[in-house]
Amino acid sequence: MPGEEAGAKLVRLLWFVGAGVITTTSINLWRDYERKSAAAAVAVAAQGSISEIPTNDLGQMVKK
Repeated sequence: MPGEEAGAKLVRLLWFVGAGVITTTSINLWRDYERKSAAAAVAVAAQGSISEIPTNDLGQMVKK
């Protein structure tokens, strides 16, 4: 039946759009987290309490 086929296509489209929204939101949240972590590390380094700035948990270090 044509109505069932159109309904299935609509459900797949909405599923795809929903997955895109969730993925985009997750990426933006991660970027905000990284940005805030880097800003906090720079603020601590500006106080002169450490000589190297940890930027994330992946082991990357930025020398002062």
